[in-house]
Amino acid sequence: MENSVQSSEDLRALTDKIQKESALIGLLSQEMTKVIVGQSYMVNRLIVALLANGHILLEGVPGLAKTLAIKTMSDAIDGHFSRVQFTPDLLPADVIGTMMFNQKTQEFTVKKGPVFANFVLADEINRAPAKVQSALLEAMQERQITIGDQTFKLPEPFLVLATQNPVEQEGTYPLPEAQVDRFMLKVYLDYPKKDEEKLIIRSNVRKEGLTKISKVITPADIIRAREVVREVYLDEKIEQYIVDIVYATRTPGEYNLSQLEPLISFGCSPRASINLALAAKAYAFTQGRAYVIPEDIRAIAPDVMRHRIGLTYEAEAENVNQNDIVQTILNRVEVP
Repeated sequence: MENSVQSSEDLRALTDKIQKESALIGLLSQEMTKVIVGQSYMVNRLIVALLANGHILLEGVPGLAKTLAIKTMSDAIDGHFSRVQFTPDLLPADVIGTMMFNQKTQEFTVKKGPVFANFVLADEINRAPAKVQSALLEAMQERQITIGDQTFKLPEPFLVLATQNPVEQEGTYPLPEAQVDRFMLKVYLDYPKKDEEKLIIRSNVRKEGLTKISKVITPADIIRAREVVREVYLDEKIEQYIVDIVYATRTPGEYNLSQLEPLISFGCSPRASINLALAAKAYAFTQGRAYVIPEDIRAIAPDVMRHRIGLTYEAEAENVNQNDIVQTILNRVEVP
């Protein structure tokens, strides 16, 4: 196995290393919650995506601090942040950059676009045409951009947080399934609770304004933490559990879930299995643990799988969504 832990001494040494590194990540989380009230689930998933080197798609109604969250994370990490507001008239060059003609030198020079940042917020990604979406998604996948005949590596860490608004679907271009699959996690945001909303009001209307964010860690700290995340122990039984969960979306009958067969048009791709393993390692790391347990898989599986399952018309007619399907699978597949 790629990271088999030989003995309990190895596990203890790894645990010490993880607790030291995860304390730094804890600082990041604390700093973010000074500004982001009542969205601890979103903050945790952002950190998981960052540690697992994945991108995240956030869906929620306007005003739930989606933009504020990634800006706050960028400020706390001392990273370079850029925001692209996706609109129907946006061009790929507006995102990745273009060649500009310099009158003085009579030469073409490269003008880099906003995608050259550590944290890129693609606001309302479903408002722009497919050509622009695919330009961004290529950057996400390849971690590089080609402008003219030059290829540029994107900075590290590189995290894209794309948002989409589920309310207005008029004038939008829904992301094709193959493109949605590039996101490690898809997170649904809900309204805050009443007491949280009171705190939000207080923090926004007080005399001194919003809390200033301190730079608590550096991009180098994130890169080092990512290496430690890869070392988190994933037992073969847990690997089998991941494979069973993913396979249950493809062949539900094999898992006594034949009631799901008419509801699923296509199941999760192998990218789901990879991302579930990586995200579970990052989730275990955020809990200060050196090994993945089934609860980590169960906690992160809905975020990894919900955008990778295709629904049939029958599912839509019966008002069944991807979350219901994932939950049914998690309740049925045997836990190791």
